Amino acid sequence: MSPAAPARSAAPGGAGARGADIELVDVGVRYGSVKAPVVAVSGVSLSVEPGEFVVLVGPSGCGKTTLLRLVAGFEEPATGTVAVRRKVGVVFQQPRLFPWRTVGGNLAFALARHGVARAARAARIEELLTLVGLPGMADRRTWELSGGQRQRVAIARALAAEPQVLLMDEPFAALDALTRERLQEEVRTLAATTGTTVLFVTHSAEEAVLLGSRVLVMAAGPGRVVAEVPVPLPRDPATDVASLRGDPAFAALRADLAAVTRESAAA
Repeated sequence: MSPAAPARSAAPGGAGARGADIELVDVGVRYGSVKAPVVAVSGVSLSVEPGEFVVLVGPSGCGKTTLLRLVAGFEEPATGTVAVRRKVGVVFQQPRLFPWRTVGGNLAFALARHGVARAARAARIEELLTLVGLPGMADRRTWELSGGQRQRVAIARALAAEPQVLLMDEPFAALDALTRERLQEEVRTLAATTGTTVLFVTHSAEEAVLLGSRVLVMAAGPGRVVAEVPVPLPRDPATDVASLRGDPAFAALRADLAAVTRESAAA
């Protein structure tokens, strides 16, 4: 395919031989002028299967968020192809809620955009809030909420469209440690319960091992995938995540991934 004619597919079905929800083939991204381009990402190929929780880790500037934006459709590749075969929801680092709307109003806006009838919205809002641990809070103002509660609302808003694929760009980075741990556990359980496919960006080896079924390590200059680390830890909804954090196998995987990530930063 010519570099001047990249492709991005979002057609439902037709998932290809492996049935991947997300597939990138030899993707490259360039910024700047034609005479002096900056190559942000080069030669990235990856796939995410239905129900996988894939985490991207690596140093700042290695292209993690760029790949997420490509999958979301916010950017187009300069080369290669991006195929997304099921409906996508996005959760950003900041909640980006409408401050003039209530919690329920924010969710109602998302539901209206996705064609949910007005008569059905109230029940769906409460269902979403219960799913993220905020039952009965539809009438609260967003500025009355804690940072963790606002991020829960942002997750509920992303789920309003009933996506099969959830893209999460360092959604807990701005939270305190306790809130971050709690939301990590909730997202892990949510993904395991619903079977949602997740592509998650983080700088944290611990967060990557806790959440991911598979971790892709990236290096910069230009951004590329340099290692793949499987995470063979239990993922069923009944898993005691607090106990998992103290498991020696978890500690060993975290240490191994941290070492690989440090190597990628030096690459």
